[in-house]
Amino acid sequence: MGTPPEQGVAADAVVAASADVDERASIGAGTRVWHLAQVREDAVVGAGCNVGRGAYVGPGVRIGENCKLQNHALVYEPAVLEDGVFVGPAAVLTNDEYPRAVNPDGSLKDASDWHAVGVTVREGAALGARSVCVAPVTVGRWALVAAGAVVVTDVPDHALVVGVPARRVGWVGRAGRPLTREDDGTWRCPATGEGYVESDGGLRPA
Repeated sequence: MGTPPEQGVAADAVVAASADVDERASIGAGTRVWHLAQVREDAVVGAGCNVGRGAYVGPGVRIGENCKLQNHALVYEPAVLEDGVFVGPAAVLTNDEYPRAVNPDGSLKDASDWHAVGVTVREGAALGARSVCVAPVTVGRWALVAAGAVVVTDVPDHALVVGVPARRVGWVGRAGRPLTREDDGTWRCPATGEGYVESDGGLRPA
């Protein structure tokens, strides 16, 4: 990821009057935070990002440059999003492996009663609308999680995953388009012409 911005809102960032950005958060140059969005304390949002209406960024979350969080996306701490990540409308990145409101004795849980675990989304990856990433998982570089999918295991670079639980059904290139298999066994992007080679359960540029 790029160099994190200093604490506070960059001079040319745009924050809607109805948004709630904690004074201890960092908002990078050119980033836009739209109506009713909330960015909590110590969160870092890089330059050139778009944080949509009603989106939530938890305390200490780190978001790289040129990311898009669509309306009502929920990114719970301690998630890390690298540069160029897309989080679709109402997508959720969880942080509690064993969720409960109360302890076994019936007392209400507080911050000391559980340990937050995060989701990591690598460079260029995209999470479709209403998808859920159940922490702790990593979504690989340039991968694509389909709308409504529930991710419970790590997603390889360039993988296209769908369903509940999410499973790989293909590969995608950096343009997000499904790759086509060539006669020589390589994979090619129909949009950019880039070639890829499959090996050891993953994909890498040819």
